[in-house]
Order: sequence, then C-alpha cells, then structure tokens
Amino acid sequence: MNRRIFPAAFYAIIFLFGIVVYSFADTSGKLTGTISGSTTKEALIGVNVVLQGTSIGAATDFDGYFVIINIPPGTYDVRISSIGYGTKLIKGVRINSGQTTTLNETLAEETIETKEVVITAERPIVDTRQTSAVKIMGEDQISVLPVQNLQDIVNLQAGVVDGHFRGGRTGEVQYQVDGVSINNPLTNNPAVSLDRSVLQEVQVISGTFDAEYGQAMSGVVNAVLRSGRKDAYEWNAEVYVGDNVTFGSDPNFPYIERINPLAYQSYQFSVSGPIGLPQTTFLFNARRYASEGYLFGRRMFMPTDTNDFSTKSFHPTGDGKLVPLATQDEWSGQFKVSNSSLEAFQLSYQAIFNLTNNKPYNFAFRLEPDGVAVPRFFSLVHGIDVTQMLTDKLFYTINLRQNKVDYRNYKYQSIYDPRYYQAKQPRGDADYEYGAIVQGVELGRYIENTNVYIAKLSVTDQATNNHLLKFGAEIQLNTIKYGNDGVIDRDSITGALHPYVNSTLFPQARTYTPTSLAVYGQDRIEWKDVMVRAGLRMEYFDANTTIPGDLRNPANNIIGIPATPAKKTTPKLVFAPRLGISYPIIVNGSIYFSYGHFYQLPAINTFFSNSDYSILRELSGDGVGRYGVLGNPDINPEFTTQYEFGMKAALTENFGIDGSLFYKDIRDLLGVEFIETYNSARYARLTNVDFGSVRGFTLSLDFRTGDLFSASVDYTNQYASGNSSSPEETAVRAAAGKDANPRETPFDWDQRHTLNGQVTLQEAGNYSVTAIVRYGSGQPYTPTIGSGFGADLENNMGRKAAGTIVDLRSEKDVEVAGIKFTAFLRIFNLFNASFFNGFIFSSTGSPYYSLNPVGDRVSLIDPNRFFQPRRVEIGISIHGFSKVQ
Repeated sequence: MNRRIFPAAFYAIIFLFGIVVYSFADTSGKLTGTISGSTTKEALIGVNVVLQGTSIGAATDFDGYFVIINIPPGTYDVRISSIGYGTKLIKGVRINSGQTTTLNETLAEETIETKEVVITAERPIVDTRQTSAVKIMGEDQISVLPVQNLQDIVNLQAGVVDGHFRGGRTGEVQYQVDGVSINNPLTNNPAVSLDRSVLQEVQVISGTFDAEYGQAMSGVVNAVLRSGRKDAYEWNAEVYVGDNVTFGSDPNFPYIERINPLAYQSYQFSVSGPIGLPQTTFLFNARRYASEGYLFGRRMFMPTDTNDFSTKSFHPTGDGKLVPLATQDEWSGQFKVSNSSLEAFQLSYQAIFNLTNNKPYNFAFRLEPDGVAVPRFFSLVHGIDVTQMLTDKLFYTINLRQNKVDYRNYKYQSIYDPRYYQAKQPRGDADYEYGAIVQGVELGRYIENTNVYIAKLSVTDQATNNHLLKFGAEIQLNTIKYGNDGVIDRDSITGALHPYVNSTLFPQARTYTPTSLAVYGQDRIEWKDVMVRAGLRMEYFDANTTIPGDLRNPANNIIGIPATPAKKTTPKLVFAPRLGISYPIIVNGSIYFSYGHFYQLPAINTFFSNSDYSILRELSGDGVGRYGVLGNPDINPEFTTQYEFGMKAALTENFGIDGSLFYKDIRDLLGVEFIETYNSARYARLTNVDFGSVRGFTLSLDFRTGDLFSASVDYTNQYASGNSSSPEETAVRAAAGKDANPRETPFDWDQRHTLNGQVTLQEAGNYSVTAIVRYGSGQPYTPTIGSGFGADLENNMGRKAAGTIVDLRSEKDVEVAGIKFTAFLRIFNLFNASFFNGFIFSSTGSPYYSLNPVGDRVSLIDPNRFFQPRRVEIGISIHGFSKVQ
C-alpha cells in the first residue's frame, strides 16, 4: 500500500465518522445462564433478561438458556421478567472484557401480592473458569490502591518484577487500549502513559493468552477506558501535593530535610455526559503533573564559565541556589465522543495524548545543572472504532488507529544555536569536586519519530450455546525515523566545534518502513463448567530494507573479492497455536492447563541500529570494540513456548486460592555472532542465538468479608536463566577479553522470591484504608575481587540483599448537597527503606560501602544509588453527578 495514500485515507475516515461515534472496541464481555421456575425447577421459555438502563438483553430458549454477547465491561443491574412470574432484579453484576459471567436464577410464579425481588450479586472470590493466570481489576478496586498510573497497577501483579513478566526480558509485553496495541515498535514500550482516572478496567495476563493477541512473548495488558453516560453528567476534579519526608536530615540524600509541600503537584479534571445530539455522549479528561524530585545540586557554575584546568583555577559565576537534578513536567489527556443512534450500530472516536519535558538525572552536572539537555516527548494515540450487531449472536468490530511518537533530545533546538559554541563541550577536573562538570553543555542531538497506522477487523459469532467463535486480521504500517539530528564535533584542522549535518563522517537519522500482518481464529468452548480456549495465529513481518550480500565482505572493499550487491531482507512468517482448558474437580474449584507458541520481533531500535555496514570499509583485525555490534534487520522473530498448569478454587464464599506451575522455553533471542571476513578481520552483529528458560510457580490467596474487609497475597517463586541478559552482553565480554562462549547463568532480573500483599478496610461512602506490602529477594550481580582485568568472578553468581516496601492510602468521604468530597493521604515507602534491588558495589554487594573507595569515589557520593525516600501526598477529589431529566 502506498504510504502517502494510507494516511490520507485514514484521516478521511476519521473525519467522516468523527461526529457520530460511539465508544466500543474489541473488548467486550459475555453474560450467560439459565432461568427456571422456583417451584417446578423446569426451564422457563421466553424469559426476558435485560441489562437495566441499556438496550442490551436476550430471551431464554427452550432449555431456559440465554446468552448476551458484546457487553461493555462494567457493573450492571440485570432485570429478569416473564409473564406469569415475578420480576427479579440482580444488582451489581460484574462483566469483564473477554470473559464470561454466569447467572443462573429462578423465578417464582406471580401472585397478586408479588413484588419485585431485589438481590445483590456477589462477585466470586475466584473465577474458576479461567484457563491461565489472569488478573482483572475494575475501577472500584483501582480507586482504593496507592497507585497513580497503569504501570503501577501492573507491577503489583503476581509474576511481574519491574516490568519483566515471569522472567522474560523487558519489551515482551503487549499493551493495549480498548483491544488495540499502543506499543511503540521502536522500543516495544507503551506509546502513552495512562492515569488511573481514565481506567474503567485493567486486565493483566501473565500466563498464556489467546490467539487474538500477538507481538508478545511474556504477557498482555489490556486497559479499557471510561466512557460517558447517556443518562447523567459526571465531573471529577482531583488535586494533590506532596514531598519526600524523612523527618530530619538523611545521610543518603543531601538537602532532603528541606520540606517543600509543592515538590509534587497533580491537577486532574474530567467531565462526561450527553452532548446534545441523539444518543451521543462525550468524555474529556486532562491532567497536569510536575515534580522536582528528591535529588538536588547547587548552581555553582554556569555553562559559559571559563576555567583554567592547567593551573586548576576555577571561576564559578553561578548563584549557588539549590536546583533539582531530575524533574518531571507532564501534560496528559483523553477525549472520547460517542453515538449509538443507529440501531445495532456503534461508532467512536477517541484520542489520548502525553506531553512531557522530564529532565534526566546526571550526577556529573551537580554543580552546573543548566548544562543538561531536557528531552521533549510527545505521543498521540487516536482513531475510530466501529461495531455492528448483525444478529443477537453475531457482530463485527473495525478499529483504525494512529499511534504517533515524537521524541527530541538536545539542549537547543537548532544545531547552529550560538550558545552551543559559546559554552562548548562539558568539562571537569578529576581533582576538583570528584570530577564534577564545571562548564559546557551536552552536545548530543538525538531524535525519534514513529508513525504507526493500524487497521484491525474482528468477527465474533456465538455459533451455538457452547461455541463462541472469533476471527480477526490486523495490519500495521510503520514509518520510523531515529538517530542523530546532526553532530557537533571538533574540526580536524582548526580544532573548533563545528556542526555536521548530512555529513558522510557521521551517520544521520534514518527512516525505516517495516510492515506486519496477522490473522487469527479462536474458539471459546463452554459446556457446563468446562472451558476450552483454542486458537491459531499467523504473523507476517517484512523489515522492508536491505543487508550486505556477502557478510564476509560487508562493505565490498576487500581487494580481490568481487563486490556483491545488497540483498533484500526476507519476509518472516510464523504460526502460533494456543490452547487452554479448565475442568471442574470440586464444587467451585477447577484445574486448568494451557500451552502456546508466542513470537515477537524485538524493539526496532535494537536490531535496526548500527545497521549501515559501510562503516566497516576500514575494518582490520578485531573490530568488535571499535565498531560495536552491527544491527541486523533480517533477524527472525524471538520465540517462546509456554506451559502452565494450575488450580483455582473458592474454598469458602470468603476465601479463594489460585496456584499455578509454569515453564517457559525461550529460543531465538537476540544475541551476537562473530563474522570473520576474507582478510581475517572480525566484527560482531546481532542474530538469533541467545536462549533461556523460566520455571516457577505462583500462589494467590484472596479473603474478604463483605465490603468491609479484604486481603490478598501473591507469592511467586521463579528461576529465570539464559546465556545472556541483553543482546550486547556477549560482545561486551569479547571486547573486554573475557570468555564469550555461551553458558547458562541467572538473568539480571532473576528474583527468586516475590511477594505482594494487600489489605483493605473500607466502608462504602465513608472511608477506606489500603496498605500494600512488596517483598523481593535479591537479584543477581557479578562480584569482583580487587580491580582491573580478571577481577570479576563468574557472571551473576552473587545475590543482592532482599528488600521490603510498604505503601499506604487512606481516604475519607463526605457528601454535601449531592457532591462527594474525598480527602486522601498517600504514603509511598512508608518505612523509608533505602534499598530495593537497586545499585550495589560489585566488591561488596552493598550500596553503602566499597572495597575500592578510590575507584568508586564518585558513586559513593551519588545519592541516586538508593531507593526513593518516603513520599507523602495529600489531596482532595470532588465528584459531581447530575441525572438528565
């Protein structure tokens, strides 16, 4: 498809549908069950089952069975009625995306005195029909947690350690919003950050997952966003402020004793409701966040200061003020407009944006903080969703998305800005303030621009009472540009700084246009309490670029060897079967097994980077250290086979257990191979050679007594190992003269024991208190004995110390004139722990001291080696609600 035509068509479709749209993506749930007579116990025919306040419903068949598909996730009141029988209202029925809720009820024969029976549905303590490890949280559960964004919620789940799902590398998780990917293919990380205020439901799959999910090997996170109501206006405002509080001086953090109540600031506002057009609603949310952090320096020097390094004469002209070294400045928002005026036809337009200017921490600039470049990051995810019910058991969904990311990291916008050449490059003296920078600015200039267009179609058919079929296809067109935005370097003749733009001396940002396509089919088989989920996914990827025709003569410069033209990369095609089975073995208890093949392309900035082999034209001898690791756009997808076996059971109505054993066989990970040229030189390039495995088990316990008290604990024991923790690790070892032969060692993130506990005490509409405890055993590190060549021991044979973090949230609700006011307090790192699997000195395994104090003298005074100190935030939220007359 022509890349210029597609964006135009994309925006044209958005324009046509942008005014009449309804929010409903491919993330719906299902309600099913049987209705019988309370006296006869016989199936009732023609009973109406309706979700109150909506037009969604169904009637029972000859067996008393009903099924309702395509239900937006949320909590509903379900009305059951039939002529000659009393009406029953089931309040608080929870519908989750991609899941089935079962409702089996009885109706009494109608008499003159019969009144409507009202029952409050009890949320099952454990969903015994799941076929893998899945955690689903609604907005009511999220609201009481001491978390702020989606990533905070994900990190609380069993099997997740700092973004690593069950021992996998980072970037192996598919993040979706309303069923469509928001991953940036350049980094394989989410393109947008989602605040808790926009979340309707979060689903975290850390085990195997269905065929509809691709480009992921370790897990899936699907966030369903809120929508406006047709029958009411709602608005919400939240403000909180805070600071890091240690109650006095802290030897780990200079200047921390200073209390600034505005060190952390957040302002959030949302409003939703009908828009004035028939069956049309909207939702608008905006948030402003600013933080000065907890790491500070002093502005003793300015970038343009001139110091005499030969005589060690320094002339500071700064104002000496305290300056934060790592700041956050963020704007984010969501807009959604919706319409369902056409019968059985629903459309939506939605946009999510982030704009950040976050100053990265650089301890070297602690005395001259104005020399640090502040990156600018802008992301936009927007598009339309179309859903049409063809029959009451058949519907299709079309999703069109644009995911756009623009990242710019440079000190001044123009490479010709005279301030670059006045300040010059950063300089410091090893004998003055431990080498702190005392003049100059960062000269680096780097940009990333990602434009992703996604078109997705899915068809869902409740073919029979037992079979829910789903078929889909997805195409993703990428235009990605990243690299240097010009280079400032010294002129080889004059020695003065000079801007190089589009120069052959320095590689510039390059543009790549890879394409991916996927097709899948799956069947969800539900028979009584037995669940089978089976599917097959086909994935296609074309890097759409070239590689050297002869790797032993990569730059076509070896004398006597014929030149070989570049060859096109080979499209990759893979098939991934998935299977999950849940089978009941006791009342309210089942065992489950799941198996699947999972493929994923690594982040594009990993295997496309440094892929211009012409730089090897002067290669001689061992070029591993000189040229680094060459990229390879022709790699195969990485591959993982997952197995999972577990049991879920509600031992009582208040106590549930969920345990699972898992194993992951990881192959074709991105690693390094060494190529010898015809003239006996050598270079390194990326290829599929690394491997690993993960085995372990998780155990989750849930307890609750009504709405007043609930507690849960998740424990994960896992062993994650492989031949390298990153693609470049082998090359780094080779360049250092160490043994680069593959051997299996623990991954850097191999955390053997992880425990997350949560306790909540609440009275709805009055107060709530929630505490979260996180425990992690020590991750591995490579110990050293002494310094210099050969000082380090076997890779990752040491273990850091274990750590525990406690977070707390409490709130009090008051309602005045129909408006709900909530005052809240949040404390992160309640007991001010200073270490939680962070930096350590390799000679001691401790962050506090080193056996090489001279070589580590800068690190010994850097406060960033410690965990963030206690942070206290206080705030208030206001919620208004007005029914439409």
